[in-house]
Amino acid sequence: MAKTTFSRRATLRRVMRYIRPHLPRLLLSLALALVTVALTLYIPILVGRGVDSIVGPGQVDFESLTHTLLVIGLCTLLTAIAQWAQSHLNNRVTYDTVRDIRRDAFAHIQRLPLSYLDAHPTGDTVSRMISDVDTFADGLLMGFTQLFTGVMTIAGTLIFMLTLSVPITLVVVVVTPLSLVVANFIATRTHDMFVLQSKTRGEQTALIDEAIREQKLVKAFSREDEILAQFDEINDRLASCSLRAVFFSSLTNPCTRFVNSLVYAAVGLAGALAAVSGALTVGGLSSFLSYANQYTKPFNEISGVVTELQNALACAARIFELIDTPAQTPDPEDAQAIGGVCGEVSISDVSFSYAPEQKLIEDFSLRVSPGQRVAIVGPTGCGKTTMINLLMRFYDVRAGEIRIDGHETRSLRRSDLRKNIGMVLQDTWLSSGTIRENIAMGRPEATEAEIIAAAKAAHAHGFIRRLPDGYNTVIGENGGSLSQGQKQLLCIARVMLCLPPMLILDEATSSIDTRTELKIQDAFAKMMQGRTSFIVAHRLSTIRSADVILVMKDGRVIEQGTHEELLAGNGFYAELYRAQFDN
Repeated sequence: MAKTTFSRRATLRRVMRYIRPHLPRLLLSLALALVTVALTLYIPILVGRGVDSIVGPGQVDFESLTHTLLVIGLCTLLTAIAQWAQSHLNNRVTYDTVRDIRRDAFAHIQRLPLSYLDAHPTGDTVSRMISDVDTFADGLLMGFTQLFTGVMTIAGTLIFMLTLSVPITLVVVVVTPLSLVVANFIATRTHDMFVLQSKTRGEQTALIDEAIREQKLVKAFSREDEILAQFDEINDRLASCSLRAVFFSSLTNPCTRFVNSLVYAAVGLAGALAAVSGALTVGGLSSFLSYANQYTKPFNEISGVVTELQNALACAARIFELIDTPAQTPDPEDAQAIGGVCGEVSISDVSFSYAPEQKLIEDFSLRVSPGQRVAIVGPTGCGKTTMINLLMRFYDVRAGEIRIDGHETRSLRRSDLRKNIGMVLQDTWLSSGTIRENIAMGRPEATEAEIIAAAKAAHAHGFIRRLPDGYNTVIGENGGSLSQGQKQLLCIARVMLCLPPMLILDEATSSIDTRTELKIQDAFAKMMQGRTSFIVAHRLSTIRSADVILVMKDGRVIEQGTHEELLAGNGFYAELYRAQFDN
C-alpha cells in the first residue's frame, strides 16, 4: 500500500511539473472560480430577501422585490460569463498539458532503443499514447472544472451560513465529514482496480493491432477462432476489472448523497425550530436550506472527481513509465563528425546477443576494403541480419568494436553514420503520402528529374506512370494497395536517389519477379561500383559476383572467399549451393 501511495504522489508531482508553465492561466481560472462561487452563493441571500419582501396577502414590497430580482438577474449573467471563461481556460490548460505530455512521450519513443520496441507489443505502446492520455485528460479537466469550484463552494457556503446562524452551521459541519470519510475509503481501494483496467486495455489494444495488421496470416492459417478466443478471454477480463473498478467507484456518489440527505434533514429540522422561535426569518430559512443543498452538492462532485483522478493518475503512471524508460545510449558530447566515407570497415572481436543467456555472435572479426562487395550467407538464425543491425548501430556491440574508415562507430553520431549507409530490407516500409514523398524520404530537396531517374533505375517508373496520379498518387499506411513487389521497388528507388557511399541489401529483391530481378541486379551492380556493399541473400545465385562471401553459422564466419573458391573448397557453402541447384 505504501508503494502504491508513493507511486501516486510521484505521478502527481510529475503532472504538476507539466502544469507549471500554464500556472498564469490556472491562477486566472481560480480567480474566476472564486467569482463564480461568490456570485452563486450571494443569490440565495437575495432569494431570502425576496421571500421576506412578501410578508403576506396584500403586504408585498414590490419596490424591494423588483430591485432584488434585477440584482439576481445581473448576478446570474456575470456567473454565466465567468463560468464560460473559466471553462475556456481549463480546456486550454488541460489540453496544452496533454499536448506536452504526448509530445514528450512520442519524442522519447524516437530515442528508445530497438530492444524496447522489439520486446513490447506495439498496441500497448499505442494504447499508452492514445487511450491512456485521453483518459488522463478527462480526469484532469474534471479536476480543474469541478474540484476547485467544489472546494471554494464548500468554504464559501460555510462563511455565508455562519453569518445566518452559527448553531445550525455547526450541525452541518459535524455531520458532513462522513462524506469525506466514505469517499476516501472508496477511492483508496479503487486505484489498483483502475491500474489493472489500464493494463488490460493495453493488452487488448496490442492483440487487436496484431490481429488486424496480420489479418492475411490469420486467414491463411485459419486462426480466426483462436484469435477470437484470445480476444474473448482478454475482453472478459477487461469487462470484469472495468466492472469492479466502476462499481466500487460508483458507490461513492450514492453513499455521499445519503450523508448529504441527512445533513439537509438536520438543517431543515434545526432551521424550522429556529424560525418558530423567531431566531430566524422564513427568508433566512429558505436561504439556509439552499446553502445546505449547495454545501453538500460539491461533496458528491468531489467524490466523483477523486474517482476520476484515481483513473487519470493510473493512466498517467503508464505514460510516465514509457517516458522514463531508459533511452538508447546518447551520442558522446565529443562525437566525431564524419562526411562522405571511403567505406573501409573493420570488425574486431565482436560479441553480441539479444538475451545474455542466449549467445549469438562470438569473437567475430572481419576486414572489408573500400568498394568491396561482401555477401553474407548462412542458415536462418546464424546472425546475418544481426550483423546488419550492429553496422547500423540499431544495437550496440557487447564486446569488441566496429570501425568505419578508422572511426569507432560508437564515437560517431548515429545520424552521420546512417547518412553514409543506404538500406533496402526484405520488410518494406512506406509512409502515408505521395509516391514522390516516399521516394524522396532520404533527400526531400531532390528535383523531379532526380526522383524520376531513381525510379527508372529501380524499374519502378513504369508502374508509377500507370497509377491514377502518377508520382502524386497518395498511398496509405505501408503502401496501401500496392503489391509487395511494387513496394520493394519504391524502397530500392529511395536508396538509389540517395546513393550513399555504403550499401546494405538484406534480401532486397525477395518479393520481385525473376525478370525484374535480373534488371534490378544489373542496376544494383552499377550502383555498387566503388561502394562498399553488404548483401544478405538466401538465393545464392544473386551473390556469385560478390568480391567476398562470408559463410556464417552459429554467429561465426566459418568460411570466406569468392563463389568459385568456396565451391572448390567443398565445404558448408558448397552444401548450401547444391541444396538449391541440384534438385
